[in-house]
Amino acid sequence: MSTDALPVIAAVDGSAHSWEALDWAVDEAVRGGLPLLVVHVRPRAGRAEEEKGLREAEELLARAVLRVSARAPELPVSTLTPLDFPSAALVSLSRDASLVVVGSRGLGGFRSLMTGSDSLATASMARCPVVVVHTGRTDGSEAGHAGTPLDVVAGVAADESSAAVLDFAFEAAAARPGARLRLVHGWTMFSSVLSGGPVFDSEAAAESAERALAELTAGRDEKYPQVEVVREPVRGSASRTLVTASATAALTVVGRRRGGESLGLGLAPVAQTTVTHALGPVAVVPS
Repeated sequence: MSTDALPVIAAVDGSAHSWEALDWAVDEAVRGGLPLLVVHVRPRAGRAEEEKGLREAEELLARAVLRVSARAPELPVSTLTPLDFPSAALVSLSRDASLVVVGSRGLGGFRSLMTGSDSLATASMARCPVVVVHTGRTDGSEAGHAGTPLDVVAGVAADESSAAVLDFAFEAAAARPGARLRLVHGWTMFSSVLSGGPVFDSEAAAESAERALAELTAGRDEKYPQVEVVREPVRGSASRTLVTASATAALTVVGRRRGGESLGLGLAPVAQTTVTHALGPVAVVPS
């Protein structure tokens, strides 16, 4: 493990969702040979409330460290409890992180430190990829029936805007021996026309989308020969396919948007729908 390796950040608030996110972050840090930074963001308040909040935060982080140690005894782990809004703190910390991992929602009400909106805001503005971990898998396993590795699924546009998504998805699949990489690309006749493809022949348009995906992955196929790639051009939005696939995928990967990050414009429609409705962990990769 490199001494200057950027950590995986796990945000915790004591909710079941955040504990599941922490477990996922631990496994990912071990898989990538990276240190783990566990963060609990405290809201600003009066002095007495802040002192109480600090004590509670220290107790929560101590529990988190014990949980990490039980799951991965050799993993280097540190903690941090900044005073800020949750998404603001995590976005700031993301500048020096390899990955930020959050739960899909937090405790709720006034005590919520990682609500659904905070998860979306973090995914929308972080400087590194953000994984939103949805609960639902009782054992947290990335193995399917008979121990078969689960797929990594990525939603891609058939152009250079998907470079970062492809790089992240190939790395994720390569780190999971035996996992396939499914590349899902949504196309329409209108998008075919815009890209200079077939105008009236839907079968030819589908074939054109397949060729575009093959061209996108040509160099990466050579770099990651161990990764089996399945290309899936689907007519219409890729959102439904991605959400369905997320139920059994080790990880679903989407791009944040094609532009507008500096304006805080949030997620692209496919990313927004996938993160909101997914049934498993979703990685949102900035352009």
